[in-house]
Amino acid sequence: MSKAQDLEKNWYSILGATPSDDLQELKQRYQKLVLMFHPDKQKPGLSEEEAGLCLQRFMDVDQAWKILSNQESKREFDLHLRAHELKQSWPVDACVMLEDMNWDSENKSYSYSCRCGGDFLLEKEDAQDGEDAVVCCDTCSLSIEVKRAT
Repeated sequence: MSKAQDLEKNWYSILGATPSDDLQELKQRYQKLVLMFHPDKQKPGLSEEEAGLCLQRFMDVDQAWKILSNQESKREFDLHLRAHELKQSWPVDACVMLEDMNWDSENKSYSYSCRCGGDFLLEKEDAQDGEDAVVCCDTCSLSIEVKRAT
């Protein structure tokens, strides 16, 4: 599943959770919802539309658990969620020109060092969309706006 598709759904809200919930809380929410929406647990006589909605909800709950129960995928989702939130209207700490960033041909992304020692990473696709972008540090809460040359 792509990162863009991951952001179409907020895995925390699907589980009725928040990013500050610990793994045990996420697991309890997952277990409750997966039992509620499991296809084998549905009442007889459920319409085809209702059964389809329950199946979709079951699959969403399962995907949310797969992403949020894995430390690495949860961290990646949290970073992308934070970056998406920052793009909405949050303040930025600095403006950087795209040409001032370092190109990493191996990862096909641009990077810029943060004062905390972390990096601001901008993927090639995001850099080519023609719009300015807000990028979060992969270590701290700072963010920068990446501007394109005019």
